[in-house]
Amino acid sequence: MALSLDMTVHFEKLVAGFSRNHKCHASLTSARAWNAAMPVVFRDRGFRFFFYSNEGSPREPLHVHVRSGSSEAKIWLDPQVQVASSFGFDAGTLRELVEVAQANRVLIERTWHEYFS
Repeated sequence: MALSLDMTVHFEKLVAGFSRNHKCHASLTSARAWNAAMPVVFRDRGFRFFFYSNEGSPREPLHVHVRSGSSEAKIWLDPQVQVASSFGFDAGTLRELVEVAQANRVLIERTWHEYFS
């Protein structure tokens, strides 16, 4: 479920209202909201395959994001599995990520359609 603009503004005000004594709680609350905005499809060898709950308006074609550390890639699934963009991954890792996405294409597509329907 995507956060509405009203919910996002309310959440930001709520987090901003915490005192320094509640800094840890605010960080935890912020992390939970961030994770809810990035549904994870699966994890593989330290790579997180996910999509953002707001994938553009109009929504972009079927794809998945992959993150590990500070590196991230976007992989199109249609018409063929291929890298759309990447930051921080080397060519060999990108080839592996495309292979993993291809092997899990049915799962990614099913999760995408269930989430955005």
